[in-house]
Amino acid sequence: MKIQPLLRSSFVSLVLAAMSVHGQESIFNVRDFGATGKKSDNAQPFLQRAIDSCARSGGGMVYLPPGEYSSGTLHLRSHVRFHIEAGATLYSIKVKEAFDKDALLYGEDLENITIEGRGTVDGQGAYEWRINDIQDDFIRPNLEQMEALGKPLMRSFPKKDQFGKLILLLRCKDVRITGLSLLRSPSWTIHPYACERLVIDGVYIWSSLAEGVWADGIDPDGCKDVRISNCTIETGDDAIVFYSMNWFGPAMPCENITVTNCRLSSASSAIKFCDGNMNCVRNVTIDNCSITNSNRGIAFMVFDGGYVSDVVLSNLTIECRRHDWFWWGDGDPFHFNIKRRSEVHKHVKFENEPPAGSIRNVLIQNVIAHGKGSSVINGHPQSWLDGVTFENVKLYLSSDSTVAFDKAVHALRFQMAKNLRLRNVEVFWGNPESKQWRSALYFEDVKGLEVENFGGRQASLGSDVPALELNRVDGAVIRDSRVQQGTSTYLRILGKESANILLTGNDFRNSARAFVAEKEVQKNCVILFNNISGAR
Repeated sequence: MKIQPLLRSSFVSLVLAAMSVHGQESIFNVRDFGATGKKSDNAQPFLQRAIDSCARSGGGMVYLPPGEYSSGTLHLRSHVRFHIEAGATLYSIKVKEAFDKDALLYGEDLENITIEGRGTVDGQGAYEWRINDIQDDFIRPNLEQMEALGKPLMRSFPKKDQFGKLILLLRCKDVRITGLSLLRSPSWTIHPYACERLVIDGVYIWSSLAEGVWADGIDPDGCKDVRISNCTIETGDDAIVFYSMNWFGPAMPCENITVTNCRLSSASSAIKFCDGNMNCVRNVTIDNCSITNSNRGIAFMVFDGGYVSDVVLSNLTIECRRHDWFWWGDGDPFHFNIKRRSEVHKHVKFENEPPAGSIRNVLIQNVIAHGKGSSVINGHPQSWLDGVTFENVKLYLSSDSTVAFDKAVHALRFQMAKNLRLRNVEVFWGNPESKQWRSALYFEDVKGLEVENFGGRQASLGSDVPALELNRVDGAVIRDSRVQQGTSTYLRILGKESANILLTGNDFRNSARAFVAEKEVQKNCVILFNNISGAR
Protein backbone atom coordinates (compact mmCIF):
# COMPACT_ATOMS: atom_id res chain seq x y z
CA MET A 1 0.00 0.00 0.00
CA LYS A 2 1.41 3.37 -1.02
CA ILE A 3 1.15 6.07 1.65
CA GLN A 4 1.25 9.75 0.85
CA PRO A 5 3.81 11.74 2.87
CA LEU A 6 1.17 13.86 4.59
CA LEU A 7 -0.68 10.76 5.72
CA ARG A 8 2.38 8.80 6.87
CA SER A 9 2.44 10.22 10.43
CA SER A 10 -1.26 9.50 10.89
CA PHE A 11 -0.78 6.01 9.49
CA VAL A 12 2.05 5.27 11.95
CA SER A 13 -0.12 6.50 14.81
CA LEU A 14 -2.95 4.22 13.70
CA VAL A 15 -0.59 1.24 13.46
CA LEU A 16 0.76 1.92 16.92
CA ALA A 17 -2.76 2.33 18.27
CA ALA A 18 -3.69 -1.03 16.74
CA MET A 19 -0.59 -2.60 18.29
CA SER A 20 -1.61 -1.13 21.62
CA VAL A 21 -5.08 -2.65 21.41
CA HIS A 22 -4.15 -6.07 20.06
CA GLY A 23 -0.88 -6.45 21.98
CA GLN A 24 -2.37 -5.14 25.24
CA GLU A 25 0.57 -2.74 25.59
CA SER A 26 0.53 1.01 26.03
CA ILE A 27 2.72 2.80 23.48
CA PHE A 28 4.03 6.30 24.08
CA ASN A 29 5.26 7.94 20.88
CA VAL A 30 7.78 10.63 21.76
CA ARG A 31 6.44 12.78 18.89
CA ASP A 32 3.18 13.06 20.84
CA PHE A 33 5.16 14.60 23.71
CA GLY A 34 6.83 17.29 21.61
CA ALA A 35 9.95 15.66 20.11
CA THR A 36 10.49 16.91 16.56
CA GLY A 37 12.89 14.29 15.25
CA LYS A 38 15.37 17.02 14.26
CA LYS A 39 18.92 16.62 15.53
CA SER A 40 19.32 20.35 16.12
CA ASP A 41 16.44 20.36 18.63
CA ASN A 42 16.96 19.27 22.23
CA ALA A 43 14.58 16.33 22.69
CA GLN A 44 15.58 15.58 26.28
CA PRO A 45 12.51 17.02 28.10
CA PHE A 46 10.07 15.40 25.67
CA LEU A 47 11.73 11.97 25.82
CA GLN A 48 11.85 12.10 29.61
CA ARG A 49 8.17 13.12 29.74
CA ALA A 50 7.26 10.11 27.60
CA ILE A 51 9.28 7.76 29.85
CA ASP A 52 7.70 9.13 33.03
CA SER A 53 4.18 9.00 31.58
CA CYS A 54 4.71 5.39 30.51
CA ALA A 55 5.90 4.46 34.00
CA ARG A 56 2.97 6.23 35.70
CA SER A 57 0.52 4.27 33.55
CA GLY A 58 1.98 1.00 34.80
CA GLY A 59 4.45 0.39 31.99
CA GLY A 60 4.57 -0.13 28.25
CA MET A 61 6.66 1.05 25.31
CA VAL A 62 8.29 4.42 24.75
CA TYR A 63 8.58 4.63 20.98
CA LEU A 64 11.14 6.67 19.01
CA PRO A 65 9.99 6.68 15.37
CA PRO A 66 12.45 7.38 12.53
CA GLY A 67 14.20 10.68 13.06
CA GLU A 68 17.09 12.23 14.97
CA TYR A 69 16.84 12.96 18.69
CA SER A 70 19.48 14.81 20.73
CA SER A 71 19.48 14.40 24.48
CA GLY A 72 21.37 14.44 27.73
CA THR A 73 20.74 12.01 30.60
CA LEU A 74 17.46 10.11 30.31
CA HIS A 75 16.27 8.43 33.50
CA LEU A 76 14.77 5.06 32.71
CA ARG A 77 11.88 3.66 34.76
CA SER A 78 10.71 0.20 35.79
CA HIS A 79 8.46 -1.74 33.38
CA VAL A 80 9.33 0.52 30.43
CA ARG A 81 10.48 -0.71 27.01
CA PHE A 82 12.57 2.04 25.43
CA HIS A 83 12.25 1.25 21.71
CA ILE A 84 14.38 3.00 19.07
CA GLU A 85 12.95 2.20 15.65
CA ALA A 86 15.00 1.47 12.54
CA GLY A 87 15.81 4.85 11.02
CA ALA A 88 15.85 6.55 14.43
CA THR A 89 19.05 7.82 16.07
CA LEU A 90 19.41 8.99 19.65
CA TYR A 91 22.39 11.34 19.92
CA SER A 92 24.33 12.25 23.05
CA ILE A 93 24.09 16.03 23.11
CA LYS A 94 27.27 18.07 23.53
CA VAL A 95 25.98 20.14 26.44
CA LYS A 96 27.53 19.24 29.79
CA GLU A 97 24.64 20.69 31.80
CA ALA A 98 22.31 18.15 30.17
CA PHE A 99 24.01 15.31 32.06
CA ASP A 100 23.10 14.98 35.72
CA LYS A 101 24.46 11.42 35.61
CA ASP A 102 27.50 10.00 33.86
CA ALA A 103 25.41 8.43 31.09
CA LEU A 104 22.95 9.04 28.29
CA LEU A 105 20.60 6.24 29.39
CA TYR A 106 20.58 5.82 33.17
CA GLY A 107 18.72 3.50 35.52
CA GLU A 108 18.98 2.87 39.25
CA ASP A 109 17.17 0.25 41.36
CA LEU A 110 14.81 -0.62 38.52
CA GLU A 111 13.14 -3.85 37.44
CA ASN A 112 11.87 -5.20 34.15
CA ILE A 113 13.43 -2.68 31.77
CA THR A 114 14.23 -3.01 28.08
CA ILE A 115 16.38 -0.94 25.73
CA GLU A 116 15.73 -2.24 22.24
CA GLY A 117 15.05 -1.69 18.55
CA ARG A 118 16.89 -1.63 15.24
CA GLY A 119 17.86 2.00 15.57
CA THR A 120 21.06 3.71 16.72
CA VAL A 121 22.47 5.36 19.83
CA ASP A 122 25.35 7.67 18.88
CA GLY A 123 27.57 9.13 21.59
CA GLN A 124 29.36 11.38 19.07
CA GLY A 125 32.70 10.59 20.68
CA ALA A 126 35.62 12.38 19.02
CA TYR A 127 39.35 12.53 19.68
CA GLU A 128 42.43 14.70 19.35
CA TRP A 129 46.04 13.64 18.96
CA ARG A 130 48.76 15.19 21.08
CA ILE A 131 51.98 14.35 22.87
CA ASN A 132 51.30 12.09 25.86
CA ASP A 133 50.95 14.18 29.03
CA ILE A 134 49.52 11.72 31.57
CA GLN A 135 51.14 9.26 33.97
CA ASP A 136 49.94 5.80 32.90
CA ASP A 137 51.76 3.00 34.71
CA PHE A 138 49.81 0.35 32.81
CA ILE A 139 51.71 1.13 29.62
CA ARG A 140 54.98 2.31 31.18
CA PRO A 141 57.09 -0.45 29.49
CA ASN A 142 55.76 0.60 26.08
CA LEU A 143 56.42 4.26 26.81
CA GLU A 144 59.98 3.56 27.91
CA GLN A 145 60.67 1.50 24.79
CA MET A 146 59.29 4.25 22.55
CA GLU A 147 61.50 6.79 24.30
CA ALA A 148 64.55 4.52 23.93
CA LEU A 149 63.86 4.25 20.21
CA GLY A 150 63.43 8.02 19.86
CA LYS A 151 59.83 7.65 18.70
CA PRO A 152 57.26 10.41 19.23
CA LEU A 153 54.79 9.76 22.05
CA MET A 154 51.72 10.90 20.13
CA ARG A 155 48.42 9.41 21.25
CA SER A 156 44.69 10.08 21.15
CA PHE A 157 42.64 11.74 23.90
CA PRO A 158 38.87 12.34 24.03
CA LYS A 159 37.79 15.86 23.20
CA LYS A 160 36.23 17.79 26.06
CA ASP A 161 32.82 18.46 24.45
CA GLN A 162 31.33 14.98 25.01
CA PHE A 163 30.11 13.32 28.15
CA GLY A 164 29.28 10.04 29.77
CA LYS A 165 28.65 6.42 28.96
CA LEU A 166 25.86 5.39 26.65
CA ILE A 167 24.15 3.06 29.16
CA LEU A 168 24.73 2.97 32.95
CA LEU A 169 22.51 0.72 35.09
CA LEU A 170 22.85 0.33 38.85
CA ARG A 171 21.24 -2.51 40.82
CA CYS A 172 18.61 -3.29 38.20
CA LYS A 173 16.84 -6.62 37.71
CA ASP A 174 15.44 -8.31 34.61
CA VAL A 175 17.18 -6.15 32.02
CA ARG A 176 17.17 -6.65 28.24
CA ILE A 177 19.33 -4.69 25.76
CA THR A 178 18.73 -5.96 22.24
CA GLY A 179 19.14 -5.17 18.57
CA LEU A 180 20.59 -1.67 18.69
CA SER A 181 23.70 -0.12 17.16
CA LEU A 182 25.67 1.70 19.86
CA LEU A 183 28.26 3.96 18.27
CA ARG A 184 31.06 6.32 19.29
CA SER A 185 30.62 6.22 23.04
CA PRO A 186 32.77 8.88 24.77
CA SER A 187 33.35 6.40 27.61
CA TRP A 188 32.24 2.82 28.36
CA THR A 189 29.34 1.83 26.13
CA ILE A 190 27.32 -0.46 28.44
CA HIS A 191 28.14 -0.46 32.16
CA PRO A 192 25.86 -2.42 34.50
CA TYR A 193 26.66 -2.60 38.22
CA ALA A 194 25.09 -5.19 40.58
CA CYS A 195 22.44 -6.05 38.01
CA GLU A 196 20.67 -9.41 37.98
CA ARG A 197 19.22 -11.38 35.10
CA LEU A 198 20.79 -9.23 32.40
CA VAL A 199 20.44 -10.12 28.68
CA ILE A 200 22.42 -8.33 25.97
CA ASP A 201 21.59 -9.81 22.58
CA GLY A 202 22.27 -8.84 18.98
CA VAL A 203 23.81 -5.42 19.59
CA TYR A 204 26.50 -3.78 17.45
CA ILE A 205 29.02 -1.66 19.35
CA TRP A 206 31.59 0.46 17.53
CA SER A 207 34.27 2.97 18.39
CA SER A 208 37.47 3.87 16.54
CA LEU A 209 40.10 1.13 16.88
CA ALA A 210 42.78 3.76 16.31
CA GLU A 211 41.49 6.44 18.69
CA GLY A 212 38.72 5.20 20.98
CA VAL A 213 40.52 5.20 24.34
CA TRP A 214 38.30 4.32 27.33
CA ALA A 215 35.43 3.45 24.99
CA ASP A 216 34.95 -0.12 26.29
CA GLY A 217 32.16 -2.25 24.89
CA ILE A 218 30.36 -4.12 27.70
CA ASP A 219 31.60 -3.91 31.32
CA PRO A 220 29.51 -5.98 33.77
CA ASP A 221 30.56 -5.02 37.31
CA GLY A 222 29.38 -7.25 40.17
CA CYS A 223 26.50 -8.59 38.08
CA LYS A 224 25.01 -12.08 38.17
CA ASP A 225 23.05 -14.21 35.74
CA VAL A 226 24.33 -12.41 32.64
CA ARG A 227 23.85 -13.54 29.02
CA ILE A 228 25.73 -11.79 26.21
CA SER A 229 25.07 -13.27 22.79
CA ASN A 230 25.07 -12.63 19.04
CA CYS A 231 26.90 -9.32 19.38
CA THR A 232 29.51 -7.64 17.18
CA ILE A 233 31.82 -5.39 19.17
CA GLU A 234 34.63 -3.30 17.65
CA THR A 235 36.13 -1.01 20.25
CA GLY A 236 39.24 1.05 20.71
CA ASP A 237 39.41 -0.13 24.29
CA ASP A 238 38.41 -3.51 25.78
CA ALA A 239 35.44 -5.23 24.13
CA ILE A 240 34.01 -7.27 27.06
CA VAL A 241 35.34 -6.75 30.59
CA PHE A 242 34.30 -8.35 33.89
CA TYR A 243 34.72 -6.19 37.02
CA SER A 244 34.13 -6.52 40.74
CA MET A 245 34.68 -3.01 42.12
CA ASN A 246 33.25 -0.66 44.75
CA TRP A 247 32.60 2.50 42.70
CA PHE A 248 28.82 2.43 43.23
CA GLY A 249 28.59 0.35 46.39
CA PRO A 250 30.25 -2.74 47.85
CA ALA A 251 32.31 -4.89 45.49
CA MET A 252 29.98 -7.71 44.46
CA PRO A 253 30.73 -11.08 42.83
CA CYS A 254 30.47 -10.98 39.05
CA GLU A 255 29.12 -14.47 38.43
CA ASN A 256 27.03 -16.90 36.40
CA ILE A 257 27.88 -15.43 33.01
CA THR A 258 27.66 -16.79 29.46
CA VAL A 259 29.06 -15.15 26.33
CA THR A 260 28.16 -16.89 23.06
CA ASN A 261 28.21 -16.32 19.30
CA CYS A 262 30.00 -12.98 19.38
CA ARG A 263 32.58 -11.34 17.12
CA LEU A 264 35.02 -9.09 18.95
CA SER A 265 37.79 -6.67 17.96
CA SER A 266 39.76 -4.41 20.29
CA ALA A 267 42.88 -2.26 20.25
CA SER A 268 43.26 -3.48 23.83
CA SER A 269 41.77 -6.80 25.07
CA ALA A 270 38.89 -8.55 23.34
CA ILE A 271 37.87 -10.34 26.56
CA LYS A 272 39.26 -9.28 29.92
CA PHE A 273 38.81 -10.56 33.45
CA CYS A 274 39.75 -7.17 34.72
CA ASP A 275 42.53 -6.05 37.01
CA GLY A 276 39.78 -4.17 38.88
CA ASN A 277 38.63 -7.16 40.96
CA MET A 278 38.13 -6.62 44.69
CA ASN A 279 35.76 -9.54 45.24
CA CYS A 280 35.54 -12.18 42.51
CA VAL A 281 34.62 -13.12 38.95
CA ARG A 282 33.41 -16.73 38.78
CA ASN A 283 31.30 -19.25 36.91
CA VAL A 284 31.90 -17.87 33.41
CA THR A 285 31.45 -19.68 30.09
CA ILE A 286 32.58 -18.12 26.80
CA ASP A 287 31.85 -20.18 23.71
CA ASN A 288 31.69 -20.00 19.93
CA CYS A 289 33.23 -16.56 19.50
CA SER A 290 35.58 -15.03 16.93
CA ILE A 291 38.23 -12.51 17.99
CA THR A 292 39.83 -10.49 15.19
CA ASN A 293 42.25 -7.58 14.82
CA SER A 294 42.89 -7.32 18.57
CA ASN A 295 45.91 -6.15 20.52
CA ARG A 296 45.28 -8.89 23.06
CA GLY A 297 42.90 -11.84 22.86
CA ILE A 298 42.03 -13.18 26.32
CA ALA A 299 43.33 -11.45 29.47
CA PHE A 300 43.11 -12.63 33.08
CA MET A 301 44.30 -9.91 35.45
CA VAL A 302 43.87 -9.52 39.20
CA PHE A 303 45.42 -6.43 40.84
CA ASP A 304 43.02 -5.64 43.72
CA GLY A 305 43.00 -8.81 45.81
CA GLY A 306 39.97 -10.57 44.32
CA TYR A 307 39.89 -13.92 42.57
CA VAL A 308 38.85 -15.47 39.26
CA SER A 309 37.61 -19.06 39.28
CA ASP A 310 35.66 -21.68 37.35
CA VAL A 311 36.00 -20.33 33.82
CA VAL A 312 35.59 -22.21 30.52
CA LEU A 313 36.59 -20.66 27.19
CA SER A 314 35.89 -22.91 24.22
CA ASN A 315 35.50 -22.98 20.47
CA LEU A 316 37.27 -19.70 19.77
CA THR A 317 39.26 -18.26 16.90
CA ILE A 318 41.70 -15.51 17.87
CA GLU A 319 43.65 -13.18 15.58
CA CYS A 320 45.92 -10.60 17.21
CA ARG A 321 48.24 -7.88 15.99
CA ARG A 322 50.02 -5.00 17.65
CA HIS A 323 48.15 -1.71 17.71
CA ASP A 324 49.65 1.64 18.66
CA TRP A 325 52.08 1.94 21.58
CA PHE A 326 49.58 3.44 24.05
CA TRP A 327 47.28 0.41 24.05
CA TRP A 328 47.53 -2.38 26.61
CA GLY A 329 48.72 -5.59 24.94
CA ASP A 330 51.37 -6.96 22.62
CA GLY A 331 49.56 -8.88 19.90
CA ASP A 332 49.31 -11.75 22.42
CA PRO A 333 46.43 -14.25 22.24
CA PHE A 334 46.58 -15.19 25.96
CA HIS A 335 47.66 -13.19 29.02
CA PHE A 336 47.50 -14.04 32.75
CA ASN A 337 48.84 -11.69 35.41
CA ILE A 338 48.43 -11.40 39.18
CA LYS A 339 49.83 -8.33 40.92
CA ARG A 340 49.24 -6.13 43.91
CA ARG A 341 48.12 -2.65 42.91
CA SER A 342 51.27 -1.09 44.40
CA GLU A 343 53.39 -3.26 42.10
CA VAL A 344 51.75 -1.62 39.08
CA HIS A 345 51.40 1.98 40.28
CA LYS A 346 54.78 2.43 41.88
CA HIS A 347 54.28 6.13 42.59
CA VAL A 348 51.00 5.70 44.49
CA LYS A 349 50.67 4.61 48.13
CA PHE A 350 47.85 2.18 48.85
CA GLU A 351 46.73 2.05 52.47
CA ASN A 352 45.60 -1.34 53.78
CA GLU A 353 46.33 -2.98 50.46
CA PRO A 354 45.00 -6.56 50.29
CA PRO A 355 47.30 -9.50 49.56
CA ALA A 356 47.65 -10.73 46.00
CA GLY A 357 44.48 -12.22 44.53
CA SER A 358 44.21 -15.54 42.72
CA ILE A 359 43.26 -17.24 39.45
CA ARG A 360 42.16 -20.87 39.56
CA ASN A 361 40.24 -23.50 37.63
CA VAL A 362 40.43 -22.10 34.11
CA LEU A 363 39.88 -24.32 31.04
CA ILE A 364 40.81 -23.03 27.57
CA GLN A 365 39.89 -25.54 24.87
CA ASN A 366 39.30 -25.88 21.13
CA VAL A 367 41.06 -22.68 20.12
CA ILE A 368 42.93 -21.59 16.98
CA ALA A 369 44.99 -18.49 17.73
CA HIS A 370 47.26 -16.29 15.59
CA GLY A 371 49.48 -13.79 17.38
CA LYS A 372 52.52 -11.52 17.16
CA GLY A 373 53.57 -11.49 20.80
CA SER A 374 54.41 -14.06 23.46
CA SER A 375 51.50 -15.40 25.48
CA VAL A 376 52.64 -14.83 29.06
CA ILE A 377 50.84 -16.87 31.73
CA ASN A 378 52.02 -15.53 35.11
CA GLY A 379 51.01 -16.08 38.69
CA HIS A 380 52.39 -14.16 41.67
CA PRO A 381 55.16 -15.14 44.13
CA GLN A 382 52.54 -15.28 46.91
CA SER A 383 49.68 -16.60 44.76
CA TRP A 384 50.47 -19.09 42.04
CA LEU A 385 48.01 -19.89 39.29
CA ASP A 386 46.14 -23.08 40.17
CA GLY A 387 44.38 -25.51 37.85
CA VAL A 388 44.87 -23.85 34.46
CA THR A 389 44.35 -26.14 31.44
CA PHE A 390 45.03 -25.58 27.73
CA GLU A 391 43.43 -28.29 25.61
CA ASN A 392 43.18 -28.65 21.82
CA VAL A 393 44.90 -25.33 21.15
CA LYS A 394 46.72 -24.39 17.93
CA LEU A 395 48.94 -21.31 18.32
CA TYR A 396 50.58 -19.57 15.36
CA LEU A 397 53.23 -16.92 16.03
CA SER A 398 54.63 -14.53 13.42
CA SER A 399 56.71 -11.37 13.55
CA ASP A 400 55.76 -7.90 12.36
CA SER A 401 58.51 -5.68 10.97
CA THR A 402 56.20 -2.64 10.73
CA VAL A 403 55.90 -2.05 14.48
CA ALA A 404 58.29 0.00 16.62
CA PHE A 405 59.28 -2.87 18.87
CA ASP A 406 58.79 -6.62 19.21
CA LYS A 407 59.02 -8.20 22.67
CA ALA A 408 58.13 -11.78 21.73
CA VAL A 409 60.50 -14.53 22.95
CA HIS A 410 58.73 -17.82 23.72
CA ALA A 411 55.41 -18.72 22.13
CA LEU A 412 53.87 -19.71 25.50
CA ARG A 413 55.57 -18.74 28.77
CA PHE A 414 54.27 -20.06 32.10
CA GLN A 415 55.53 -18.87 35.48
CA MET A 416 54.40 -19.45 39.08
CA ALA A 417 51.73 -22.07 38.47
CA LYS A 418 50.63 -25.35 39.98
CA ASN A 419 48.45 -28.12 38.59
CA LEU A 420 49.10 -26.90 35.06
CA ARG A 421 47.98 -29.02 32.11
CA LEU A 422 48.60 -28.74 28.36
CA ARG A 423 46.89 -31.36 26.21
CA ASN A 424 46.94 -31.49 22.42
CA VAL A 425 48.67 -28.11 22.14
CA GLU A 426 50.49 -27.23 18.91
CA VAL A 427 52.82 -24.30 18.21
CA PHE A 428 53.66 -23.07 14.69
CA TRP A 429 56.31 -20.47 13.87
CA GLY A 430 55.60 -18.23 10.87
CA ASN A 431 57.57 -15.86 8.68
CA PRO A 432 59.25 -13.48 9.00
CA GLU A 433 61.15 -14.87 11.98
CA SER A 434 62.34 -12.76 14.88
CA LYS A 435 65.91 -13.11 16.14
CA GLN A 436 64.54 -13.00 19.71
CA TRP A 437 62.34 -16.07 19.33
CA ARG A 438 63.31 -19.14 21.34
CA SER A 439 61.22 -22.04 22.64
CA ALA A 440 57.67 -23.09 21.89
CA LEU A 441 56.99 -23.70 25.60
CA TYR A 442 58.82 -22.22 28.60
CA PHE A 443 57.99 -23.14 32.22
CA GLU A 444 59.44 -21.51 35.34
CA ASP A 445 58.47 -22.10 38.96
CA VAL A 446 55.84 -24.75 38.30
CA LYS A 447 54.61 -27.56 40.57
CA GLY A 448 52.55 -30.31 39.02
CA LEU A 449 52.88 -30.04 35.23
CA GLU A 450 51.32 -32.29 32.61
CA VAL A 451 52.17 -31.91 28.91
CA GLU A 452 50.39 -34.45 26.71
CA ASN A 453 50.52 -34.89 22.93
CA PHE A 454 52.40 -31.64 22.35
CA GLY A 455 53.46 -30.67 18.82
CA GLY A 456 56.09 -27.98 18.32
CA ARG A 457 59.77 -27.11 18.11
CA GLN A 458 62.16 -24.26 18.72
CA ALA A 459 61.71 -21.15 16.58
CA SER A 460 64.72 -21.44 14.26
CA LEU A 461 65.39 -24.68 12.44
CA GLY A 462 68.77 -26.14 13.30
CA SER A 463 69.39 -23.96 16.36
CA ASP A 464 70.27 -25.55 19.67
CA VAL A 465 67.46 -23.77 21.51
CA PRO A 466 65.15 -26.42 23.05
CA ALA A 467 61.55 -26.93 22.00
CA LEU A 468 60.58 -27.00 25.70
CA GLU A 469 62.42 -25.42 28.61
CA LEU A 470 61.80 -26.25 32.27
CA ASN A 471 63.28 -24.04 34.99
CA ARG A 472 62.59 -24.92 38.63
CA VAL A 473 59.81 -27.34 37.76
CA ASP A 474 58.86 -30.01 40.28
CA GLY A 475 56.62 -32.92 39.34
CA ALA A 476 56.22 -32.91 35.55
CA VAL A 477 54.90 -35.55 33.16
CA ILE A 478 55.61 -35.11 29.45
CA ARG A 479 53.87 -37.87 27.54
CA ASP A 480 52.81 -39.00 24.07
CA SER A 481 54.43 -36.02 22.36
CA ARG A 482 55.85 -36.02 18.85
CA VAL A 483 59.13 -34.30 18.13
CA GLN A 484 59.12 -32.32 14.90
CA GLN A 485 61.86 -32.44 12.31
CA GLY A 486 64.58 -29.83 12.81
CA THR A 487 64.54 -30.20 16.59
CA SER A 488 68.07 -30.37 17.99
CA THR A 489 67.20 -30.54 21.67
CA TYR A 490 63.65 -31.37 22.67
CA LEU A 491 63.84 -30.52 26.39
CA ARG A 492 66.21 -28.42 28.49
CA ILE A 493 66.05 -28.53 32.29
CA LEU A 494 67.38 -25.77 34.55
CA GLY A 495 67.37 -25.02 38.27
CA LYS A 496 68.36 -27.08 41.26
CA GLU A 497 64.70 -27.14 42.35
CA SER A 498 63.71 -29.13 39.25
CA ALA A 499 62.77 -32.70 40.21
CA ASN A 500 60.51 -35.65 39.42
CA ILE A 501 60.30 -35.19 35.66
CA LEU A 502 58.86 -38.16 33.78
CA LEU A 503 59.17 -38.55 30.00
CA THR A 504 56.93 -41.36 28.77
CA GLY A 505 55.47 -42.51 25.47
CA ASN A 506 57.24 -39.76 23.47
CA ASP A 507 58.70 -40.14 19.99
CA PHE A 508 62.16 -38.56 20.02
CA ARG A 509 63.39 -39.86 16.67
CA ASN A 510 63.47 -36.41 15.04
CA SER A 511 65.67 -34.87 17.74
CA ALA A 512 69.41 -35.15 18.28
CA ARG A 513 68.85 -35.08 22.06
CA ALA A 514 65.77 -35.96 24.03
CA PHE A 515 66.83 -33.70 26.88
CA VAL A 516 69.69 -31.74 28.38
CA ALA A 517 69.98 -31.20 32.13
CA GLU A 518 72.22 -28.34 33.24
CA LYS A 519 74.88 -28.84 35.91
CA GLU A 520 72.82 -27.51 38.81
CA VAL A 521 70.01 -30.01 38.17
CA GLN A 522 69.89 -32.92 40.61
CA LYS A 523 70.97 -36.33 39.35
CA ASN A 524 68.16 -38.73 38.52
CA CYS A 525 65.82 -35.76 38.08
CA VAL A 526 64.54 -37.27 34.83
CA ILE A 527 62.84 -40.64 34.45
CA LEU A 528 62.57 -42.10 30.94
CA PHE A 529 59.90 -44.76 30.33
CA ASN A 530 58.59 -46.34 27.15
CA ASN A 531 59.81 -43.62 24.75
CA ILE A 532 60.74 -44.23 21.11
CA SER A 533 64.49 -43.76 20.70
CA GLY A 534 66.52 -43.23 23.79
CA ALA A 535 68.70 -40.55 22.21
CA ARG A 536 70.06 -38.00 24.62
